[in-house]
Amino acid sequence: MYLGSYVPSFDLKTRRIALPKKIRDYLATSEIVLSFGFEKCLFGFDIQTWQVEATRQLATPLTEKRPRDLRRFIFASATDINLDDQGRFVIPASYLKYAGIVKPVVIGAGDHFEIWNELNWQKELSKIKRDSK
Repeated sequence: MYLGSYVPSFDLKTRRIALPKKIRDYLATSEIVLSFGFEKCLFGFDIQTWQVEATRQLATPLTEKRPRDLRRFIFASATDINLDDQGRFVIPASYLKYAGIVKPVVIGAGDHFEIWNELNWQKELSKIKRDSK
């Protein structure tokens, strides 16, 4: 299970990010699937979890608009990423733009991890705290 919040090593010029060791420790392989997430973040899945989520999405009826739109959103933005030996990878430019990432923070979200722009994550976290009262 992915837990915790981390400020990873990141080079904006090369778009290269190093996944924190605690996040890497949960990965079954050195391959992940990266996709657009909700609230303007990026989702990262290990291959096994991605396959479970993909199967779940494919089981939804194609004849219903909401599930069809969700399927399009998730699959159209998904890409396979290979990590180097130090757990680094290059975030595609379009992904950085989508999530507005300049200074990232990586958070564990249970079955996946998320990469956020640090300021956006702080705003979202404040909203979550406010809404939970």
